[in-house]
Amino acid sequence: MNIFSWYKKIPLIYLNLAAFVTGCIAGLVIYKIGNAYGSDVLSSIVDIVSPFGNVLVYMLKMIVIPIIFFSIVHGTANLPLKTFGKMGIWVCIWFFCTSLFSAIFGTFTAFAFSPKLTRADELAEGLLGKVSELTNNAASSGNAFLNIIYSLFANPFQALAKGDFLPVIVYAIIFGLAIRSVTDNAEDERTRKLMSTLLETIEALQRATFKIIEWVMLYFPIGVFALTASSFAVYGISLFNSYLQVALCVICGILLMLLVCYPLFIWIICRENPYPILWALREPVLTALVTRSSAATLPVSLRTAQEKLKVRKELAGFTLSLGATVNMDGVCVHLPVFAVLAANMFGIDMTFSQIFLLVIGVVFASVGAGGVPGGSIFLLFLALGCLNISQSQMSTIIALALGINPLLDMFETACNVAGDNVGTYVVGKKMGMTGSK
Repeated sequence: MNIFSWYKKIPLIYLNLAAFVTGCIAGLVIYKIGNAYGSDVLSSIVDIVSPFGNVLVYMLKMIVIPIIFFSIVHGTANLPLKTFGKMGIWVCIWFFCTSLFSAIFGTFTAFAFSPKLTRADELAEGLLGKVSELTNNAASSGNAFLNIIYSLFANPFQALAKGDFLPVIVYAIIFGLAIRSVTDNAEDERTRKLMSTLLETIEALQRATFKIIEWVMLYFPIGVFALTASSFAVYGISLFNSYLQVALCVICGILLMLLVCYPLFIWIICRENPYPILWALREPVLTALVTRSSAATLPVSLRTAQEKLKVRKELAGFTLSLGATVNMDGVCVHLPVFAVLAANMFGIDMTFSQIFLLVIGVVFASVGAGGVPGGSIFLLFLALGCLNISQSQMSTIIALALGINPLLDMFETACNVAGDNVGTYVVGKKMGMTGSK
């Protein structure tokens, strides 16, 4: 047996877990070498290692838009309009309720931990230079909610080329519903045959896309090792030590969401033991932890939903694709922590109305996170806006968030992906769309 055959026989989750652990160790070793021999040596090593990880992220981004488009079109076109309407309502209710719960839970956790940073000014000083561009972008964005609404109806071909997820999802839903409507209302056999041929073509394209995913999966452990090693080589454990209280607040909140809240939702709604379901999600959650991108994790989530959770592909394609863009429970836990941190640092006693605005603002802001690495930083402007703090104070908090964001973003994205998959399973159970692929 050659090495490649042996490699393919090992379950991917074990390969990825081994790659993650060894990547952490290698990254910390490289970090120590950098401290001992200088930043030039560290940069040289990172420059060698990081491209192997970036290749994985780019490959996932390459395939994610075709997956979203073909999966949603195929899913919506294969469901009766009445069934799709019910499914869509259930999905929207789940995403809104879990986002709202996560924002309230994140705010409660933040007040419970009451995070403070004694070296805040010192930590922020070296990062303030990076804030000006973010501030300018936030100021020029205008009404963020209206911008999201307008973007839904962008040119679909331009959106496909640029990788804008929301317009692609909206157009795919409309296109799939159009196929179904024409099929149901066709008055001649030729029209029905044309629609059937079109749908078969889309299914063939979807299957070919999933074959590409299988090939990409073979590279996963190499990319996971490189991404993890690069992150720990650059930031080391000193980053975590500097922000220990903030990091613990966010990470504990997210772990409670993963290990307590989601299982409770599954038990209440589905009346079954939730932990085997969470165990089945270990691969997409680990992938999200490393890639820091819900969108990049989508191929793994789709495969897990269909193979492990036995959710029908029509539902999985729709729910997971939509969730990777608009369902950001981890963001909803993360953002309130920095708002409470700002209140503690600047002596602000938050009123009930400010807390209410914070929760609602975080829920709606999370829709714009976009499923890409670090997407929550831009949304922090909105969360801080409810405190009526000065521009310089806001810049200080943004700078602090930039410093720790690479670490927190890993856990945040893992929570986002877990929420997408749990939501897919719960809706599948309610709709009777589990048990077959």
